[in-house]
Amino acid sequence: MRLFIFVLSFCCSICCLSQGNSSPLESDSQRYFEDQFYMGITYNFIRNRPNDLNQRNLSYGLQGGFIKDIPLNRGGTKALGIGMGLALNTYYSNLIVREVSNGFSYDIGGLAGGFKRSKIETHLIEFPLEFRWRNSTPSDYKFWRIYAGLKFGYVVGARSKLVTSEYKDGFFNSDVNRFQYGPTFNVGYNTFNVHIYYSLTDLFSDKALLNNESIGLKSLRVGLIFYIL
Repeated sequence: MRLFIFVLSFCCSICCLSQGNSSPLESDSQRYFEDQFYMGITYNFIRNRPNDLNQRNLSYGLQGGFIKDIPLNRGGTKALGIGMGLALNTYYSNLIVREVSNGFSYDIGGLAGGFKRSKIETHLIEFPLEFRWRNSTPSDYKFWRIYAGLKFGYVVGARSKLVTSEYKDGFFNSDVNRFQYGPTFNVGYNTFNVHIYYSLTDLFSDKALLNNESIGLKSLRVGLIFYIL
């Protein structure tokens, strides 16, 4: 909750500064900013899966934050977007994680009876960086957009959960890579836009071993992102 309040205060401060620091050039009818709050929901695909590791249930992601718009041309159709936000991502599979005395152990579930579901959940602070093209005008808020760039994330918390027919277990998992990054692509019209994120980093660090080999999972997130002026 404290983290959410901090990010919200940060976004509001940027929004106030962007509105309060106008100059004669910025007030020109051809100069405008598309500062935006954003919210998104995705389905999270698991890539680079080892043999017998299968994705199960609905792996979903939620994201939200604020992006500061920096126009690159006088017409405002090209710009850079720099932002900050929060994200929650879940990954359901048959990967069993157990907490042991010297760290964590990894195995494949579902090969024997009793296994129901397993989940990895991550909470991140994210920093999107976008090159933005749109055919908007100072008076038209319904327009086509293509935003492409990179998103950097820092995992502030990661949790593993296992459910069997006999017990439930959940704990924080420090084997999850703290730093995550990858290219993003957003395209759409008006409020509704398709969002794609392709992770270039593994979900787990090299310490996470399955059958004495690095697990090496990566994510592909596909869904919708909503921009709100």
